Amino acid sequence: MTRLANRIALVTGGGSGIGQAVCEAFHREGAQVAVADNRRTAARETAAALSGRSLAVTMDVAEPASIRSGAAHVAATWGRIDILVNAAGIFNMASLDRITHADYRRQYDINVGGTLFACQAVVPFMQPNGGAIINFASQAGRRGEANVSVYCSIKAAVISITQSLALELASDRIRVNAVAPGVIDTPMWDHVDSQFAEYEDKPLGRKKQEVGMAVPMGYMGQPEDVADPCVFLASDDARYITGQTLNVDGGNWMS
Repeated sequence: MTRLANRIALVTGGGSGIGQAVCEAFHREGAQVAVADNRRTAARETAAALSGRSLAVTMDVAEPASIRSGAAHVAATWGRIDILVNAAGIFNMASLDRITHADYRRQYDINVGGTLFACQAVVPFMQPNGGAIINFASQAGRRGEANVSVYCSIKAAVISITQSLALELASDRIRVNAVAPGVIDTPMWDHVDSQFAEYEDKPLGRKKQEVGMAVPMGYMGQPEDVADPCVFLASDDARYITGQTLNVDGGNWMS
């Protein structure tokens, strides 16, 4: 399939999990894919597995200078950037009495700052031809969750940023949308499960099993279940869609 033929995509967090699945899906659809990750080896391995039309970029989205450097490298190599996917992110949970300023700042720097400043760095390379930006929110941005106040607020902020930038960039023919995954079976969820095990006094693996069974469709999603909607949002099939956050959660949140 070639819905993204001749498009140049930059995917942050592309070295593993959902970001890696997005890179693979975009490549299958004909795009040239820049795999950006703060882990140099992970970026290189993912890019190498794509077998052509790929580029590994070492990028720390917590550092705006690193984002600018990585985006400039992609544009210098391929001439422009047509698609940006902000998939890089981290998760940590803490009850109110255990939230630290350092962890609060790190989560915001990566999840919110990484999204905002990646958009800032890439948009000049999309102009004047237009483009598509896809941000990563979460079902956690749709509702509060106990002991996850920082992360929930972060993902709500990503939804708000998506709406604001969609309005700001519409005249440049740059569409800005987001996806809000539910519970997706990735290495990050093993980390999430271990934290819930501590807070809810459950054996490892129990929370992951419970949340999968609680999804209306009855199971956890896979990275590919999120990657395919990203292909749609990046393609001309979504040419009249902007400012939207698409729930990809098996029916967990209705909106």
